[in-house]
Amino acid sequence: MSGEGKLSTTALAKKLGLPVQQLFATLRDYGWIRRVNDSWALTPKGEFEGGSYYKSQKYGAYIVWPEHLDQHALIAAIESNKRITAAGLCRYFPHLHARQINRVLAELGLQTHSIIGWELTRRGKELGGLQEESSNSGALYVTWPHEIIDDAVLQRELGRLGVGFQAPAEGDAERDLFDGLPTQAQEPLGVDGHTLGSALQAQVCNWLYFSQLAHAHRRALPVEEALFADFYLPEGSIYIDCWEQESSPSALAAKLARRKVYRELQLRHIEINEEDADRLDDVLGRGLLAFGIRR
Repeated sequence: MSGEGKLSTTALAKKLGLPVQQLFATLRDYGWIRRVNDSWALTPKGEFEGGSYYKSQKYGAYIVWPEHLDQHALIAAIESNKRITAAGLCRYFPHLHARQINRVLAELGLQTHSIIGWELTRRGKELGGLQEESSNSGALYVTWPHEIIDDAVLQRELGRLGVGFQAPAEGDAERDLFDGLPTQAQEPLGVDGHTLGSALQAQVCNWLYFSQLAHAHRRALPVEEALFADFYLPEGSIYIDCWEQESSPSALAAKLARRKVYRELQLRHIEINEEDADRLDDVLGRGLLAFGIRR
């Protein structure tokens, strides 16, 4: 839907033949739009370039642009045919690392990890993936057509791991202004189906799953007292606990009791704090490596 003589961002992307997410990210990078909570809003620069709001009874208010914006030098300069790597996808999912994105691509069967890098699968080739080799190290990696950022399945799976641009749902493609961020359920679900007690637990659970590490949730400690670790890894016999900033007195007491058991029985354990949520690759990776597990 568009205003009279105007195009929504989605409609403009279709006219330009660009992935919708690429245009949103480009307009953001140009400083024409910005995030305000869970909505897109125009900046003064965007208004100068002709952006405005259109109010629809069905969709509410959303941003529209002049039809001739496709002739703007900056818009015309967008490299729509440029291929993208996992590292490049981080631009659209800034809360994720390339390693996390590579693991999701592997979990979807689009590539596999080997001793020489990431190798393209038949399924990945069908989606336009190309096998590449680093000229410096000889390591293998995969590049993808830019359109993969609009793939609904990839959007869904990457959206589970962190905050990123969300592909518009079918029938709601014009809701540019209210293209919201994912919301956190009261009882977060891990990708593997575990019902977790907090957002931090969900992030740790998903990290373990995509690292292909078998793990149990709420595993009983080897003591008579009813104490349960947040996670337990059979490989290496490692217990993992998440320390949220806001915990009830009973939950905090249970965590402290578990910490005492770990020390007394000399059990392998790792503690994850809320400030570690955005660097699990470093914190969990180093913690597991100390126990001989490399991921």
